[in-house]
Amino acid sequence: MRRSACASRANSIRCYTELMKAHVWVLPKKTVLDPQGQTIQHALAGLGFGAVKDVRQGKFFVLDLDGWNRDEAQKQLEKISKEVLTNPVIEEYSFEIVE
Repeated sequence: MRRSACASRANSIRCYTELMKAHVWVLPKKTVLDPQGQTIQHALAGLGFGAVKDVRQGKFFVLDLDGWNRDEAQKQLEKISKEVLTNPVIEEYSFEIVE
């Protein structure tokens, strides 16, 4: 893992940020039916796990980030999540930056 470091060369300062990871979760919105989640919930009940009353199936992404500071990573992850990883009509997302 690379640590933050700044170097000065000929009147310019270049800063390198630490390699970070981002975890992004995408799930169907609560108002959207989730037939796969329902199937899993029924299967769990049939296997004796009746205490599980609801299952929502989604997607999980791990992104390696290099070259962004934390603020830039936050902005770019928002854009990536909205424009690439989700269908905003039927899905919602959340993410965290892990250092």
